[in-house]
Amino acid sequence: MKDDKRPDQAYRQVVALTAALFLSYLTVAMSLPAVPIHVVQTLGFGNVLGGLAVGIAFLSTILTRGYAGVWSDRLGGKLCMQRGLLLYTAASLVCLMASLPLLSEAAAYTVLIIGRLLLGLGESVAMIGMINWAIGLMGQARSGRVMALVGIGMYGAFAAGGPLGLALLKHLGFAWLMAACALLPIIGLIAIHWLPAVETHTGKREPFWRIIGRIWRLGAAVGLQGVGFAALGAFCSLYFLSRGWPYAGLGLTFFGVGFVVVRLACGHLPDRIGGTRVAIVSLFVEACGQYLLWLSPGPYAAFSGALLTGIGCSMVFPAMGAEVVKRVPPHLRGTAVGGFAAFQDLAYGATAPVVGVLADHSGYASVFLVGGLAATLGLWIVWSTRRNTNTVAGRAVARPH
Repeated sequence: MKDDKRPDQAYRQVVALTAALFLSYLTVAMSLPAVPIHVVQTLGFGNVLGGLAVGIAFLSTILTRGYAGVWSDRLGGKLCMQRGLLLYTAASLVCLMASLPLLSEAAAYTVLIIGRLLLGLGESVAMIGMINWAIGLMGQARSGRVMALVGIGMYGAFAAGGPLGLALLKHLGFAWLMAACALLPIIGLIAIHWLPAVETHTGKREPFWRIIGRIWRLGAAVGLQGVGFAALGAFCSLYFLSRGWPYAGLGLTFFGVGFVVVRLACGHLPDRIGGTRVAIVSLFVEACGQYLLWLSPGPYAAFSGALLTGIGCSMVFPAMGAEVVKRVPPHLRGTAVGGFAAFQDLAYGATAPVVGVLADHSGYASVFLVGGLAATLGLWIVWSTRRNTNTVAGRAVARPH
């Protein structure tokens, strides 16, 4: 009887981890819109330095994914996540120091950059540690569900954190906002303290780039999926305004609704029917959404395109993540997940400036053409990967024993 309850108990534990991730990730989300405002309006610098202060945290995350994976494999997911949450708090306190009146504008900006670099490291360590820990609790066979829950926690924090961060900045100021950002990870740390750790696995280590060689096609697919999301997030509102369409802010709302509903309803599918099948359908839907945005004659067609994009983007990361976990032994799981996540981070960080140049020359609609082509290429990669895998499996079955 006890064994029958174990999967449900593990699921509840991972839901608790997701709640802690949500609380802690608010530190990232709440600071995101506030940092450039502080840099431009309070410190008196330009938009370029304001954008740099935002983007450098994502650069730090990309560069430390591999290290975070190694730490997770060696220390265990629980200790790794706990250290990541402490880094969140330390980063927020460093950013708080950037608001001290004793500092010059240049010194305050330097301190802020240090805090943002530390925040990127914390995000990398906390998320990879949480994924590795959660898969250890639920088992490798349910890794797709784990990835889906991680996305719900992160994107839920983004949805709630932006408005909350701007409200705190407006009414209390930057220092109090950073104080709140320092407190939230501590609450998350307390919430996960009672959850059981998972025993670390031992085995021969492999070079990071050899592990990337095993999973790069899956990582490329999730990175190409991220192009559409990043393009929509950066330029959807501007696209509506350039066309004179009403309700410019609702494009992201439709995207978010499609994304969250599909994650909640279909989070189990990669484990049940296989990640490549889910990814093929998802990338096809995302491509249709991006092409519809590109060709939209009016706002309602664009809303439909945004909704389809959200539905399509939703399951690619957990679907491909479940396949990544299958390709490596347990003692390399954190390293592989860290490298895999870096592909999506890179897409998020690089898409906006690259397609922004295209938007300046060809209009905002062109960025969605790029998103559609990227999703189509991702679809082809997953399709060819699945076909090659099936061919190899068929030869293995046909080979005489």
